[in-house]
Amino acid sequence: MSGKIVAGGLVLFTLIFGGFLWYAQFYAFYDEVNGLTSIEVEGRTVPVSDYVGLDGESSGLKLRGCFTVDPSAFEGVALADAPMPVTPPDWFDCFQTEQLTVDVTSGAAIAYMAQAEDMDGLDRIIAVYPDGRAFMWRQLNDKYQE
Repeated sequence: MSGKIVAGGLVLFTLIFGGFLWYAQFYAFYDEVNGLTSIEVEGRTVPVSDYVGLDGESSGLKLRGCFTVDPSAFEGVALADAPMPVTPPDWFDCFQTEQLTVDVTSGAAIAYMAQAEDMDGLDRIIAVYPDGRAFMWRQLNDKYQE
């Protein structure tokens, strides 16, 4: 009888620990950011609308943003060398990494270097579609890809 209690306790502990671990991985360290009206791009302010995003203090790579912008605001902004969108948690619906990767690769969306070295070792990238849909993320730069 005591073996069943010990085994049951281990199973219960594992389920509770797994639940906390899952919550920490996908929810706890993300902050929702909504309603921004502008973003910084190479030192200039660019107005945006319908901003929905994520960020987090635990990692600079948590930044994701979905918004609408005037594509002409990016004239003269340097193109990103090797844009690679980073996958957000599943519950963040507006940022479709696979489709965005295909579109950036094919040229359907243009990826700009919004800020080189936005954080130590991280560049901030913005991909803009001709219709004004835009997506922002941070990715590792050459400093850490060696």
